[in-house]
Amino acid sequence: MLNQYPLWKNLMVVFVLAIGLFYALPNVYSQDPAIAISGVRGAAVEQSVKDRINDALKKADIAPKEVEDKGSSLLIHFSSTTDQQKAQKVIAGVLPETVSYALTSAANVPDWLLGMGGKPMNLGLDLRGGIHVLIDVDMDAAIKDKVEAYTGDVRSTLRGKKIRYLTVKADSLGINIKFKDPATRDKAEEVLGNEFRNLGVEPLDVDGGYLVRLTLPPSEIRAIKKFALQQNITTIRNRVNALGVAEPLVQQQGERRIVVELPGVQDPTQVKNILGATATLEYRLVDTEHDALDAKNSGKVPPGSRLYTVREDGRPILLKKRVIVTGNQITDAASGFDQRSGSPMVTVNLDSKGARRMRNVTIDNVGKPMAVVFKENRVVSRDADGKPVKRLVEDVISVANILEPLGARFQTTGLDSPQEAHELALLLRAGALAAPIDIVEERTIGPSLGQENINQGLNSVLIGLLAVMVFMVVYYKIFGLFANAALLANLVLIVAILSLLQATLTLPGIAGIVLTVGMAVDANVLIYERIREELRVGSTPQAAIHAGYEKAFSTIMDANVTTLIAAIVLFSIGSGPVKGFAVTLAIGIVTSMFTSIVGTRALANLVYGGKSVKKLAI
Repeated sequence: MLNQYPLWKNLMVVFVLAIGLFYALPNVYSQDPAIAISGVRGAAVEQSVKDRINDALKKADIAPKEVEDKGSSLLIHFSSTTDQQKAQKVIAGVLPETVSYALTSAANVPDWLLGMGGKPMNLGLDLRGGIHVLIDVDMDAAIKDKVEAYTGDVRSTLRGKKIRYLTVKADSLGINIKFKDPATRDKAEEVLGNEFRNLGVEPLDVDGGYLVRLTLPPSEIRAIKKFALQQNITTIRNRVNALGVAEPLVQQQGERRIVVELPGVQDPTQVKNILGATATLEYRLVDTEHDALDAKNSGKVPPGSRLYTVREDGRPILLKKRVIVTGNQITDAASGFDQRSGSPMVTVNLDSKGARRMRNVTIDNVGKPMAVVFKENRVVSRDADGKPVKRLVEDVISVANILEPLGARFQTTGLDSPQEAHELALLLRAGALAAPIDIVEERTIGPSLGQENINQGLNSVLIGLLAVMVFMVVYYKIFGLFANAALLANLVLIVAILSLLQATLTLPGIAGIVLTVGMAVDANVLIYERIREELRVGSTPQAAIHAGYEKAFSTIMDANVTTLIAAIVLFSIGSGPVKGFAVTLAIGIVTSMFTSIVGTRALANLVYGGKSVKKLAI
């Protein structure tokens, strides 16, 4: 037995190691603290604004390390976080309301490496710094909104069944419907009981009035709260992902709170803007029976209507208070261009309930105008410190006659630019918040603390690696060197895979790597001890090498598969730090199997294969 690999297998080992080195290389380059300057709602940063920023930095005696002008945006590198923090205050004071900034970090990876897909792995909150936010969900508001929705449904149901009512009034936990006589009340009770089976329906006689009261039972209240929390978690996660924050953590804490961790973000204002974004649409019928200009001049708005402003020309318009559909009922949205006018538009898809309501309303109002109200938290000014001041702005972006009944899919036009259409579609896809949120705790973890964690983590890896390598060389001599080479290759492959997957490395992830360093030599210890056994029973060196790798393989496979199953379980049921540990552990197991078995065998074959060997240095 000559212990020689075929050429293809040697080439495979070389190829895997070369690819690993290439994709691990971006992590060698440092990352600069930086400030990203971009336009609000996708607008480009004008050259005059860029010149104003440069002049302000010169006056403040702040010299950027590098300024990347990307045409529509600006990325300014700094030599230290101190310069970055100083520049933040200077830049905030000169930016117009149409431009925003964000603290970030920028890697110094060469363009040729980036062009070939080489990117550094992401660092978690505990390594890179960032922001930890604890959010409280307003459950009372969620219940109130649900009661209001039921109120509209009750009115529609009674009108559809031609049952006349006197008043419909909602309170915190129910709805009171008043009727003129007991017979009408009893008929309404039967209809409402059949239509709203998940609500409590009870007839009441109060002060000579005939009422039906609909109440939310405890099970319905629990369902509303659960839905509001889950919907807000999904919405916040979608918004953070869509707006480009790398590897955020968004998870439930308790019955009404949400934890959000954003690695790399150092600007609390930016976080609040992301989490509090409320861009959504409402579709309402236009009030054609009253004059909007008279209502504006007199200040007397007709009952059942609200006064709005058309964004395009600033003219006043009266819309019905009753909302046809809202952003909560939008299931999908995509931006594009209207084929007839060429203007930016958003194609909207509604859920079944929204589509049914839209069709019912538009069937009865063909030929009448319908308006689209665009609602968002918009920067309207800046305070003395340069921080943006936001308020809810409601504009009518489109008014058009209903030419035919609408269904589950239709277009919304009247947007100012393709960027606005793209951002609106993005936020609509992310969904609307099911209930208002309040940030009750906010912690900013500085990059300096993250650097300290990185240094400690690297030291732990290096110390563990050095201790293992010294032991292996002393105890197994040349074969120990083979194992050490495999250990180094294993670390390179782990880093390369994390970089390729754009996974996030955290302190628990580093712990997983440290554990992998210790476990990686287990396979070599089993192989080398098996080789020693074969030599003791009189096998030739070549036969001992072959038997050592062949007979130890099943034991190695059993041990690693068991650990891999544990890692998978940790990843599936764990969250946050536990998942980070599980990911690096699983990757380390797979790569160590390759380096410990295939890699060290290739080195052993290179040194001893095809030769007449009388003694092994083991």
